[in-house]
Amino acid sequence: MRIVSLLPSLTELVCALGRRDDLVGVTHECDYPPGVEKLPWLTRSNIPTAASSAEIDALVSAQQGSLYTLDEAKLAELAPNLILTQEQCDVCAVNEVAVQRAAARLPGRPHVESVNPLSLDGVFAMFRLVGDLIAERAAADSLIAGYQRTADAIARRLGPSPRRPRVLLLEWLDPPFCSGHWNPEIIGHAGGEEVVGRAGEASRRITWDEVAEARPEVVILSLCGFTVERAEHELQAFADRPEWRSLIDGCDRLALVDGSAYFSRPGPRLATSLRIAGAVIHPDRLLDLAPPEGQGWRFLPASP
Repeated sequence: MRIVSLLPSLTELVCALGRRDDLVGVTHECDYPPGVEKLPWLTRSNIPTAASSAEIDALVSAQQGSLYTLDEAKLAELAPNLILTQEQCDVCAVNEVAVQRAAARLPGRPHVESVNPLSLDGVFAMFRLVGDLIAERAAADSLIAGYQRTADAIARRLGPSPRRPRVLLLEWLDPPFCSGHWNPEIIGHAGGEEVVGRAGEASRRITWDEVAEARPEVVILSLCGFTVERAEHELQAFADRPEWRSLIDGCDRLALVDGSAYFSRPGPRLATSLRIAGAVIHPDRLLDLAPPEGQGWRFLPASP
């Protein structure tokens, strides 16, 4: 097959299903597993890479067209017979309508598959769908079983009636966005209670008053599309704001996570997102299940 993936999580999925050698084109944001960034890029972002959270939010709000540009000439040159894309979020990837239009102009009319998972069940259905498309259903089922084994291991350690700390997963800072989609379920499987985000619903803009009223005991900061280093840079300009000081002074634990790799990407590494969530929410029981601190996540001081 000749596969083009226009979403980083789908690129990860194709590779995890054993068909990396069939990938012929990816996006400019595809960076995992290592080496896929060397494949031809078919997209570019219209948002400056150095823009702050507030500047990005303003650009997104004011944007009239797509936030990404698709290289249709390169797409035609690569001659894919399967194009994987998404219909969920124009902020996350190239617009699905643009992909469909481009594909319709290609010789042979390649198959375009758009995904839009809203929950963990939706993510797992996506795994099976892509597995069926590329004749790797058994590998897809194995990925799903791997997540369930992790969830089961956490449940055994926590016991039948664990105390569930109040958890807030923030996907953006300025303005604040709570999590949604599959992430509240992950928090639940990790032994916590997401106090603002709603499972199966989109991530949404909230106010700092809502954050304060939620009284989170644990805060996980996983800025969508930002690495740990990029998020740390963002925090430097945000750390002295009174709303941030109030948040961290009122919580017991605060962690910074690579939002480009975990939580925001509905792909094979959601099992690692679960392990990280467990380590942050219940470090006394689950810390050893996560990657070592410093590898994609770390605790931050919860008070001065």
